[in-house]
Amino acid sequence: MSAATLDPRGVRFTAAMTSAILALGLVTTSWRVLATQLVLFGMCAFIGMRLNPWGFVYRQAVQPRLAPIDRAEWEDPAPVRFSQGVGFAFALVATVGYAAEWTALGIVANTLALVAALLNAVFGYCLGCQMYLLLRRAAPVGASTSDTC
Repeated sequence: MSAATLDPRGVRFTAAMTSAILALGLVTTSWRVLATQLVLFGMCAFIGMRLNPWGFVYRQAVQPRLAPIDRAEWEDPAPVRFSQGVGFAFALVATVGYAAEWTALGIVANTLALVAALLNAVFGYCLGCQMYLLLRRAAPVGASTSDTC
């Protein structure tokens, strides 16, 4: 576990906010809405989790009102960051689909991203995190285990 960890409740809060944006994108089929989420996913996946505006809202407005949890329950950011990268890929496909008027492609990619975000928000089950763990287990012995990009 790296020194910097994430409050799992914040991760779920972010997934809920992401779900709202993705649901709005699905209802409107707007490439602009999906492009907004694409930027958020990209900032978190490729630059750093601290750039997540929903994480900031959680830390400033929500977390202080909750009972503290044991630090041992906090999450390693690497799987969550990988999950943001997976979300980025789906949001990219949805954005391009909507912008190119390939609405069916946009809807399918948007829906898949929304289902994954809802699973995390509602049940605390992160599909991208599970993919990360499977890929880590499948990596050859001696492969780099660095969590840096």
